[in-house]
Amino acid sequence: MAAICIIQGHPDAMNPHFCHALANAYAQGAEAAGHKVVLIDVATLDFPLLRNPADFQTLPPRVIELAQHMIEAADHLVIVYPLWLGGSPALLKGFFEQIGRNGFLIDRASNGWPRQMLKGRSAHVIVTMGMPALAYRLVFGAHGVKGLIGSVLGLSGLNPVRQTLIGNTGNLTHKSELGWFEKMKRLGRDAH
Repeated sequence: MAAICIIQGHPDAMNPHFCHALANAYAQGAEAAGHKVVLIDVATLDFPLLRNPADFQTLPPRVIELAQHMIEAADHLVIVYPLWLGGSPALLKGFFEQIGRNGFLIDRASNGWPRQMLKGRSAHVIVTMGMPALAYRLVFGAHGVKGLIGSVLGLSGLNPVRQTLIGNTGNLTHKSELGWFEKMKRLGRDAH
């Protein structure tokens, strides 16, 4: 059985969105299979944005330290968010900057190369978007998602990092939504 940490990256905590339903379905499937699941809802956390590179070397706020402990205890991370302006919402980006403080994601070894602090864990990035997912991949190169996977998750040692891109979310039928929820439950059962 795996320990799974779901990071809900939708910045609106006041209204349930498709991202919330996807994360809930993933959690249901995982828990039904006996996996241990914890959830970090980024929109409910109170933390400042980093403005000085020196802050990366200091301790983060207590709420971020707690999130770091949840991530550290996990075998598998699931990150769910909507595509905003080609990438993740600013709040989620700010969260990862805070999480990266005090050498949590990447630390410098004595030889100057980055040490991957989350090595031995896997991840799955689930992104919703209004445009067709194929268009985001082919026309825009999925650069926002690739940036998160390569520059944050992969560099910190997470491997493999899978991705699921869900397009046309504004036009999904009820049947299509149910199909995505079933897929999330299967992914949760398999800790994928």
